[in-house]
Amino acid sequence: MKVTDAQIKLVNDRSNKLQAFCTVTVDDEFVIRDIKIIKGTNGYFVAMPSRKLMDRCPSCKGKNHLRALYCNRCGGSLPDGRVSHDSEGRPKLHADIAHPINQACRDTIQSAIIAAYETELENSRQPGYVAASDNEDDYDDDSYDDDVVEVEEPPVRDRISPPPDDESEGADAGSFASGIF
Repeated sequence: MKVTDAQIKLVNDRSNKLQAFCTVTVDDEFVIRDIKIIKGTNGYFVAMPSRKLMDRCPSCKGKNHLRALYCNRCGGSLPDGRVSHDSEGRPKLHADIAHPINQACRDTIQSAIIAAYETELENSRQPGYVAASDNEDDYDDDSYDDDVVEVEEPPVRDRISPPPDDESEGADAGSFASGIF
């Protein structure tokens, strides 16, 4: 496996741990986006793209992030102890979307990304530096355009007033508040 391209996008405020995002191309055939370059206590390291782990509410079965105290759907209180922990006791709140299977692969990817980051960082200090494009649609193939289907907007429905209620007071049958009060 060979990293054939690594595109770096520096973050504006590098005073935090997150220094940049990276898009990597492997063997000119496979792209991995949203790799993070983090400044740790022992130097830079690479965090692979991940997603937040979720679980379901015991009452309504709605999805909720593991740190949520209340259900997003029904508002019910969620039980404690829903978060599992790794071997070092840290809460496991994210799962990698893509990741290397062995240390040699991780080292190859990380060294290529860190080298590209250091080059981009040096370039950013030069006069006239222009940041990499934020265009995420950087496919070489225009065949994706053939799959686009134009969808016609559905017509806006006219407001339907409820039938007049003989017991309603304070609102005429044709007024804006008809049937609300």
